[in-house]
Amino acid sequence: MADESHDLVVIGSGPGGYVAAIRGAQLGLSVAVVEREALGGICLNWGCIPTKAMLRSSELFLLMQRAGEFGLSVADIDCDLQAIVDRSRSVAGQLNRGVAHLLKKNRVTVHMGEATLAGEGRVQVSLSGGGVMTLAARTVVVATGARARELPALEADGDLIWTYRHALRPPRMPKKLLVIGSGAIGIEFASFYSALGADVTVVELVDRILPVEDAEVSSFAAKVFRDQGMTIKEKSSVTGLERDGGRLLATIERDGASEKHAFDTVISAVGIVGNIEGLGLAENGVKVERNQIVTDSLCRTSAEGILAIGDVTAPPWLAHKASHEGVIAAELAAGQEPHPLDVRNIAGCTYCHPQIASVGLTEEQARDAGYEVRIGRFPFLGNGKAIALGETEGFIKTVFDSSTGELLGAHMIGAEVTELIQGFVVGRQLESTEEDFMTTVFPHPTLSEMMHESVLDAFGRVIHM
Repeated sequence: MADESHDLVVIGSGPGGYVAAIRGAQLGLSVAVVEREALGGICLNWGCIPTKAMLRSSELFLLMQRAGEFGLSVADIDCDLQAIVDRSRSVAGQLNRGVAHLLKKNRVTVHMGEATLAGEGRVQVSLSGGGVMTLAARTVVVATGARARELPALEADGDLIWTYRHALRPPRMPKKLLVIGSGAIGIEFASFYSALGADVTVVELVDRILPVEDAEVSSFAAKVFRDQGMTIKEKSSVTGLERDGGRLLATIERDGASEKHAFDTVISAVGIVGNIEGLGLAENGVKVERNQIVTDSLCRTSAEGILAIGDVTAPPWLAHKASHEGVIAAELAAGQEPHPLDVRNIAGCTYCHPQIASVGLTEEQARDAGYEVRIGRFPFLGNGKAIALGETEGFIKTVFDSSTGELLGAHMIGAEVTELIQGFVVGRQLESTEEDFMTTVFPHPTLSEMMHESVLDAFGRVIHM
């Protein structure tokens, strides 16, 4: 006999898991959550939220240094890394308590411990306080997330070699920092520590940084980062790390030639690995490929009654994708017919300085797919609000199918573009055409006017350029 019986048991309480639990409860299901570490998961406690809090501090620090441009005078500008970290931990703590409140409000049962699939709709829980219990459920959702990938000779020690967790609670301010990997995580930490004064080098294996972004955005970002003082090494790899007292000697190779550079800190940001260990997936018929659970567009695994969502499944590995999958999983568990997830309409956001955001196909991807495209571009320098804000670096680029007017993709770099991108996400979700965007009235003065102008430019009707 099970100790408890529920309609739905969710393993993991990150942005996918807790949303699945709450949506299930809203639909009248009896729901239990099993969490082994902290409510809110990696995103809330060690990812999205604390990094954005820290990046906000560095953004203000950079802005304070430009006070004279705005007719202001600020003396003795300095930063306190520990105070910045303390604030970020406080923000994460506040939201952690918020998740606990929401689960309680929705009458979701929470068990702290480690879960294992035990067959026949059962989940065995090794409780954090000691003891073991069994939960029975019609549907189980696996939402265990992921952790940083570690490469041989790059294992993190929290001293000289860091993962994102160490970078969020650093033992010191790096003076000479090497960031390995230029995806969103690597670039955000490179941007943060560079803003606070670290000498930052970014190494990327492929021919450009931010490789999932449009090539023009990647190129523009690399130029801006170099202007900010970063060293960017593309088509390069770290082939060795040697300890030399309190520093590391990194061997960096490019085109068969290698050179050594000394650093006091290395951040490894070379991807993530799904948390699949100890769950009993194979024993319960759940298919796994490359450390990720295989699912369909409705989050169903190869095992009846077991769903999987979030970073433990296929990319894109984004909190908002996980949350949406949580809703799909809960509605499926309640017998509803949710819409399948279309990952092409999920935006990606990178909160560096300047920000980067995109949705849909890049220009290269669209051409490779056989589309005849129309490309529109509009620079921040041509926008009145951007000039007034003193934020003139960046541009917005749109990619349209020339025959149908379908918006195939949108790509942005500049101030607050992580807020602007949702306009194009909604447009893609609604299957809007160029006419819909061109006949929409955008408020003035706003940064959003650049979205309008970019569409107009794609069709030869741009006004302010």
